[in-house]
Amino acid sequence: MKPSEIINNLEAKHPGEKEYLQAVQEVLESIDAIYNENPQYKTARIIERLVEPDRILTFRVSWVDDTGNVQVNLGYRVQFNNAIGPYKGGIRFHPSVNLSILKFLGFEQIFKNALTTLPMGGAKGGSDFNPKGKSDNEIMRFCQAFMLELWRIIGPNTDVPAGDIGTGGREIGFLYGMYKKLQQENSGVLTGKGLNWGGSLIRPEATGFGATYFTDEMLKYNKDSFKDKIVTISGFGNVAWGVALKVLELGGKVVTISGPDGYIYDEAGLDEEKIEYLLELRASNNDIVSPYAEEYPEAKFFPEKKPWEVPCDIAMPCAIQNELDGSDADQLVKNGVKYVAEVSNMGCTPEAIEVFRKEKIPFAPGKAANAGGVAVSGLEMSQNAMKLNWTIEEVDEKLLRIMKSIHAACMKFGTEEDGFVNYVKGANIAGFIKVADAMLDQGIV
Repeated sequence: MKPSEIINNLEAKHPGEKEYLQAVQEVLESIDAIYNENPQYKTARIIERLVEPDRILTFRVSWVDDTGNVQVNLGYRVQFNNAIGPYKGGIRFHPSVNLSILKFLGFEQIFKNALTTLPMGGAKGGSDFNPKGKSDNEIMRFCQAFMLELWRIIGPNTDVPAGDIGTGGREIGFLYGMYKKLQQENSGVLTGKGLNWGGSLIRPEATGFGATYFTDEMLKYNKDSFKDKIVTISGFGNVAWGVALKVLELGGKVVTISGPDGYIYDEAGLDEEKIEYLLELRASNNDIVSPYAEEYPEAKFFPEKKPWEVPCDIAMPCAIQNELDGSDADQLVKNGVKYVAEVSNMGCTPEAIEVFRKEKIPFAPGKAANAGGVAVSGLEMSQNAMKLNWTIEEVDEKLLRIMKSIHAACMKFGTEEDGFVNYVKGANIAGFIKVADAMLDQGIV
């Protein structure tokens, strides 16, 4: 396999899909050696089959707003690979949604889900619909119209969507209500459900909790801990909230949050009250973080800037893809960063990752670090199938065990001769081998 040839062929077939091509290139460069050492993968054309989705559904979503005007959006579902289990991946409602972003997310989801050790394939979906500023009735009508198309290709043993950016408990409820009416059954076909109708405890916090557990394992390998560490994070939604809660519990201090308008620097660190305030901020529908500085005057707001200029021990991007670039990485290194954990999906550009690699700074890629969210979604599926609910302690213990196993898999395939762990390589190889071997076992389908 020559990664450059495959990327060139993909670029010719899918011009302009930069996020998708970036995700594929990172994986191909990591697994090149292991792929070429196993001729059975080449014979079965595993890579060529893996980089193309099994199917893509694109559809129109027509709905009526509160003023009686008809609105039209695009909807998508990308079912990428189901070699190890039903398709599994979130539904994103955001104006930036396009096919390239959903294909990148679905491709990453294949490996992320494989790393959890749970039987889940990779998928992603969404729409360019913007829930910000919409009434509950408008969101309900949109979600119902969206599900009118989606329900035909999903099911508890076929494809199990989840929440994502712009798709929280409210949206999942509306989507599930329409699915239930159309399918005439109650089943665990969506995760992120309400606790009183099949949801799992700690699901909203799971991505942040899991990323912090993974980072803690990374620290322990280097005979270190979160105690008294300065942590910078981006974002201020559920993911950032979960990270802040768990970092505080483990003895660290989170000093930044961010939004589209800029970032907050709180030198005193986020405490339980401030972390709870993040939920109020997120629920305000304004999508900005500047009100934090009004609520807590000791904090400083820096408009239209990113938090990576703040000196820290640990940086944890929690917002969106490619939010931390090469110049940000250089600044972090200059300011003495010791660890970086990519909590957002593909949150760091290839240039940033290369900076961390050259400087031998342990870097956790998103497909490993942020797998806690889909892991608890998988646990929600298990609870639904068994018709029971686990306690917070039971779910948290299972999440911790999963994140430890992911870290161990990354170490197995990513540890270099000098003891440094290339987590990107380790995660990609571990996920690839599991999926590729399953594809071999199941023949050319």
